[in-house]
Amino acid sequence: MRIQTLGAALAALLVACGDTLPVRPNVLMISVDDMNDWVGALGYEPAQTPQIDRLAGLGTLFTNAHAPSPKCNPSRTAILSGLRPSTTGVYANGEWWKPNLPDVVMLPRYFKDNGYYAAGGGKVFHHTPGFNPPDSWDEYFELVDDLKTTGFLVPYRRPDNISSFDWGPLDKSSMEMGDGATVSWAEDFLARQHERPFFLAVGLFQPHLPFYAPRSIYDEVDPDEAPVPIDAPNDLDDVPEPGRRMAAFRLADLQAIQEHEDMDEVVRSYTACIRHADELVGRVLSALEESPYADNTIVVFWSDHGYHFGEKHHFTKNTLWERSSHVPLAIVAPGVTVPGSESSRAVSLLNLYPTLVDLCGLPVRQDLEGISLRPLLENPEMDWDRPAVMTFGRGNHAIRSERYRYIRYANGDEEFYDHTTDPGELTNLAADPGVASEISRHARWLPSVDAPGALLKRAFEFDAESYTWRRREPESP
Repeated sequence: MRIQTLGAALAALLVACGDTLPVRPNVLMISVDDMNDWVGALGYEPAQTPQIDRLAGLGTLFTNAHAPSPKCNPSRTAILSGLRPSTTGVYANGEWWKPNLPDVVMLPRYFKDNGYYAAGGGKVFHHTPGFNPPDSWDEYFELVDDLKTTGFLVPYRRPDNISSFDWGPLDKSSMEMGDGATVSWAEDFLARQHERPFFLAVGLFQPHLPFYAPRSIYDEVDPDEAPVPIDAPNDLDDVPEPGRRMAAFRLADLQAIQEHEDMDEVVRSYTACIRHADELVGRVLSALEESPYADNTIVVFWSDHGYHFGEKHHFTKNTLWERSSHVPLAIVAPGVTVPGSESSRAVSLLNLYPTLVDLCGLPVRQDLEGISLRPLLENPEMDWDRPAVMTFGRGNHAIRSERYRYIRYANGDEEFYDHTTDPGELTNLAADPGVASEISRHARWLPSVDAPGALLKRAFEFDAESYTWRRREPESP
């Protein structure tokens, strides 16, 4: 009460003096891991996501949003740094970004440096030790890893992939799961009194492998209501060799699932995990709505990339096709967005950093490679000629415009798809002279720099206590 009284007195004093206090909005950023575009708001009903749909209905839903990379670490590093993988060289999960990018100011740190209370919980950066720098936050709630507390449910799991290749129901309640602990922390945070505007990042691990869901949710999923995606015969025949190599990643896992005719169960468990994530998103959203901050908080919801379940003969992510990149993205910005609005313009999650800086009135950063989505938030149907750019591995890029997807691999091989007539990307038109001008138009957006890959973790010795790295000495011959 005393703090509120002093704050009110100070505000009255400034107004009396002819000045005003800048009121900056709070930010609530909710992210999920490996969630496809399988949400009701994007037209996919089997997952049943009423809470995510509710969130999307409060602001602007981007129906053509894409991850900057189809893999956790490079995607999250790009989102939180505002820099493309082709600029940073962070292309894979096995690279510590911090020692490779020591001078990059990540999104939460920038808000912290500009007067915000930066708090995070769960999986925001990639979850491997050493990826989440303490100096980015005023407060952090560590990820509770379900892998450490559960057994294995799939009898045919591969010995070399035992830590994640698993799915099925767990006899736990929704809030007993690891993400439940993160959400409880976020609820408590939103119930507290905050003297400064806050940047709150809530990172959910669901629906990432292993696809563990509370039994109560899993039992509600009818396998017939969670259809297995179609793996079209001969779909890879017109795909160049680099694309086929990407598709072959984790091929042994896909073959094991198909051999045991278990894809129905995999998709059912994944669907249950999405429903679980949806329930948790609803709890965070309700906590915000019941807090004093509801009318002055920007809410952003995103997934770091998509996921294949057999499409193009592939399992998991790690491709430059639509299934790996297309993700849900919704932004609620009080006073800016119109509830229930949608935009079909192609946008990248790389744009989140400059968008939040813009919406919160922070000093504009000229070094970011994305641009603010504020114009689309104000007018979702405005002309927008900037496509989304995705990168996976050095020199491999996809360009997604509103209608087309263009892929160029490091060796020059190409793919081109027309989503108006071919939403499943079944027919590669790259050799068709009729689309040559469109290919040229898309190729202009290819990154001008393809940085060498950042040093792998094995190149460093990491001290968790001091959060520092030291280059390993070369081994003697």
